[in-house]
Amino acid sequence: MYEQKRKIRRQIEECGIPYSYICCNSIAAWPYHDNTHPADVLPPLDRFQIYGDGTVKAYFVAGSDIGKFTVMSIDDDRTLNKTVHFQPPSHLLNMNEMASLWETKIGRVLPRVNITEQDLLQRAQEMRIPQSVVAAITHDIFINGCQINFSLDKTTDVEVCSLYPNTSFRTIAECFDDFAKKISDNEKAVSKPVTASNTDIFVPTAKPEALAITAICT
Repeated sequence: MYEQKRKIRRQIEECGIPYSYICCNSIAAWPYHDNTHPADVLPPLDRFQIYGDGTVKAYFVAGSDIGKFTVMSIDDDRTLNKTVHFQPPSHLLNMNEMASLWETKIGRVLPRVNITEQDLLQRAQEMRIPQSVVAAITHDIFINGCQINFSLDKTTDVEVCSLYPNTSFRTIAECFDDFAKKISDNEKAVSKPVTASNTDIFVPTAKPEALAITAICT
């Protein structure tokens, strides 16, 4: 997948087509390794699955901020023929830190289960689409550290915080507050007596398929 991206980008550059590449890193949600929409799925309520030892860090950015800064960069001459990286320092967390933050939001401690590098590689090799793709990206981010193992030293690299220093990001804590509120709202809806006047307030639906983390792009 990365090789295909590189080929397309090199072709764009060779043809002289103006571009701005957006490398937004990970969505500010729990990084499930076997699903594809984390922004739509609650963080765990039973146990955490921690990749490796849980110490490899990644950048987690709210989807709304990814959209906001992408739109801002469209007409910005400073991003012309550049790669725009999303690396807000306060959004650099590892999985253990993400788990502890979520525990503060739900008010209880959850057990942690380690998913090994071999586990992720095995699932990636199963070639189940899209689950295997997400497992491979998860391995690259949380085992290989692909979001943090390089420096922005190319003339074509720009970092979004340096472009827009006065524009704020939503914090990871605020994003987790949103998930916690969904739990509270659902619990209230479920516990509310069903009457003729409120039967349409809450309709249980199948759990949405979760969304994938995005890896670094070069």
